[in-house]
Amino acid sequence: MARTPSQQGSEPRQPVARAIPAASDAVLREEGKLRRHLGFAALTAVGFSDIVGSGWLFGAMYAAQTAGPLSVLSWLAAGALAMLVALVLVDLAARMPEAGGTVRWPLYANGPLVAGVIGWAVLLSVGAGAAEVTATVQYLTRWFPGLHTDGRLSLSGVAVAILLTGAFAALNWFGVRLFTRVNYALTVVKTAIPVLTVALLLASGFHPHRLTDHGGFAPYGWSAGLAALSAGGLVYAVNGFQSPVDLAGEARDPRRHLRPAVLTAIALAVLLYVGLQLAFLFAVPDSALTHGWRGVDFTSPFGQLALLVNLHWLALLLYADAVVSPGGATFIGLGISARRTYALAKNGLLPRWFLGVHTGSGIPRRALALNASVMAVYLLPFGTWQDVVGTLGNLFLLVYATSAVAAATLRPVGEPAGAMRWIPPLSFLVATLFVYWSTWHRLHLTLPLALAGLPLSWLLRSGRDGLLSRRELRRELRDGAWLPVWLTGLLCCSALGSSGGLGLLRVPYDTLAVLLFAAAVFAWAVRSGRRHVAEGRRPGVAQRGS
Repeated sequence: MARTPSQQGSEPRQPVARAIPAASDAVLREEGKLRRHLGFAALTAVGFSDIVGSGWLFGAMYAAQTAGPLSVLSWLAAGALAMLVALVLVDLAARMPEAGGTVRWPLYANGPLVAGVIGWAVLLSVGAGAAEVTATVQYLTRWFPGLHTDGRLSLSGVAVAILLTGAFAALNWFGVRLFTRVNYALTVVKTAIPVLTVALLLASGFHPHRLTDHGGFAPYGWSAGLAALSAGGLVYAVNGFQSPVDLAGEARDPRRHLRPAVLTAIALAVLLYVGLQLAFLFAVPDSALTHGWRGVDFTSPFGQLALLVNLHWLALLLYADAVVSPGGATFIGLGISARRTYALAKNGLLPRWFLGVHTGSGIPRRALALNASVMAVYLLPFGTWQDVVGTLGNLFLLVYATSAVAAATLRPVGEPAGAMRWIPPLSFLVATLFVYWSTWHRLHLTLPLALAGLPLSWLLRSGRDGLLSRRELRRELRDGAWLPVWLTGLLCCSALGSSGGLGLLRVPYDTLAVLLFAAAVFAWAVRSGRRHVAEGRRPGVAQRGS
């Protein structure tokens, strides 16, 4: 059987699954143009930079409001959950290192239906980058007030945002080496300022009794530590670790470097977040704790704390970092999403024209240009459209679940499973909770948008290859129906649950119900996937979209 595109030029590997179709000559030509320059340090920097965005400026306050000092342990729990999901992604990427692999594995494991829905969700999630560049411009209003008026970007603000998008695209345009160097510089800045903040605040206002005063270590009960993962936004603060995975096709040695790079990025980010949380807890003045930790409310938490201890220059640095951090996230996001869009063209969800990889730079420039254009459209002032854009990033959480199914489905027969026997099902449960914890406010928009990918992918493929036969439709539904059922079930749980829903399912019964539902769906998904894998190479079985 032919090897997957990214295996060309690397050591021989055992076939992952018979369902993986042979790559076309056109795909192999474009894959061969990718530059495999990324090592451990570069991959770690990408992961760390994408995790630590502008959210660090507020994360500690929101966590403290939800759980008090117990929030320190909540950060550790968020990091452990992220590592569990990451282990699945790096296992797949090490065995099948492709640019944009997160949108390829669902095709291999469950066929075109699942790949179409996930591909559509990933394409929509490009809009999340528009929210980041909007935040960059919004923070610039401290020095240029005319960029943001009446709660949204002004026309001049939109123009600046589009120019910044073009600049970030240009930095991605000229090759992965330049991408790496720029990211190193951004990572240094994004690390130095938070570390300096932790050190100076601890030196200026170290009050360890804050861990036990004002209601004790767990003033709102131990269950609040779990609530902080969702309501406090901790699971989203550690999101971003998947970025090195989508660059696996450009890694020098993905089997050797990818796993330690991703896990190191998560560990360093969590260590930084724990330090920031302790600095916040120790530095908050007693006068702000009159009504307990839930009464603490700052418009710019660390900036105001720096002013309270007369560190005015640190406050200025923090405001500057508020511009750099979302800008860095936009820069990384454009580069990563270009690889995913390129992979969508390999899947057949986009025209094959977007498969083009520039020979000199090794960058999928057409995919990069498409993403930059989509972001520019999202930036236009369409009334409340920006509210929708802010929720689109949650669509990428669906990739975590489908990757867990792929990891359980695509493991070669006879290969010792070890820990990977239990990590994928646990990862699927965690991924399901990540989606559920997004709250009804986001899910009532994002999940119907994801489900719209089902008819759209069928229409696109019918227009390219002709109408699907009844037999093909039945086979695709048999292999992939678990995904729309999972999405619909999560939407119902969210509507009835306590994460912004009607509250008919109360804590912790809502979480228990979601976990039981997820366990049943995972078993169904893996059974369907293995049947798809077993039939994937039989004569007469269509491989549309491959």
